[in-house]
Amino acid sequence: MEKFKNAPGDNDPEVLARQQARAEIVKAREAREKKRAEERKIREAQAAAKAAEQARLAVIAEQEAKAAAARKAAEDAELEEMLRAEQKAARDERYRARKEAKKQRRKG
Repeated sequence: MEKFKNAPGDNDPEVLARQQARAEIVKAREAREKKRAEERKIREAQAAAKAAEQARLAVIAEQEAKAAAARKAAEDAELEEMLRAEQKAARDERYRARKEAKKQRRKG
């Protein structure tokens, strides 16, 4: 009981100094938390912007890949058509040569 009776009161300068120190600590903690929250918002905004940029670049890359594939398909089709035309010309020439040889054999 004596311990409690001898304890300093609420208006004691020592008690007031401790309360003030605690209040400053709490205030500093809140300021740090506010600063961290602002920094976190900035990081999240930067991350969102970076993700949007990466998505945009991915779309561009996909479009370029599709365009390249379409160009390659068109080139392949053109080459295939040229090959068929060359093969047909060679076949027609062989046929004409056979007909001519047959004609020559019949004449005599």
